[in-house]
Amino acid sequence: MSEILILYYSRNGSTAAMARQIARGVETVRGVQARLRTVPPVSTEIEAVAPPVPDEGAPYCTKADLRECSGLILGSPTRFGNMAAPLKYFIDSTSDLWLSGTMAGRPAAVFTSTSSQHGGQETTLLTMMMPLLHHGMVIVGLPYTEPQLSATETGGTPYGPSHVAGTGAKPRVLSRDETLLCQALGKRVAEIAVKLAA
Repeated sequence: MSEILILYYSRNGSTAAMARQIARGVETVRGVQARLRTVPPVSTEIEAVAPPVPDEGAPYCTKADLRECSGLILGSPTRFGNMAAPLKYFIDSTSDLWLSGTMAGRPAAVFTSTSSQHGGQETTLLTMMMPLLHHGMVIVGLPYTEPQLSATETGGTPYGPSHVAGTGAKPRVLSRDETLLCQALGKRVAEIAVKLAA
């Protein structure tokens, strides 16, 4: 059974909700399952240590998760047009996998959530692709054959799914278009992973 690793950081739950929808899309492909993983927050205190297992949600990612996956889908909230520091911190620790070429040739994709419609979604997605390209991964986007990409009035880009969470105390739920684009990306990466493996 092939596994697609969906690795994300989520502060208020929106990126995690996207990850779950992407996992649903992955698991529509026969012989493929999703593996959801997250990363711990980064502390400004040098001595602060996160518990080895989060209190709720997906387990923390390990390098074994990366070695074992057939494809990778990376998700982060937007932070000033870039990925969040906890995810970048984890990615920066993967030099040994880069040196060995472990991830080369596998499909990879990205997704993001942001507070505002023009909050840097596309730059976040593009900058998240850079380390994946350095790892030699095959970047997968969303084609305009997905009808929601042309119809959406919320999130969605050809670079990957996006979500507009809003700035209120309670984040907006995923729109129908955002949900379908997340599922489409998961399915697309899983199908490409199967083809590449063959």
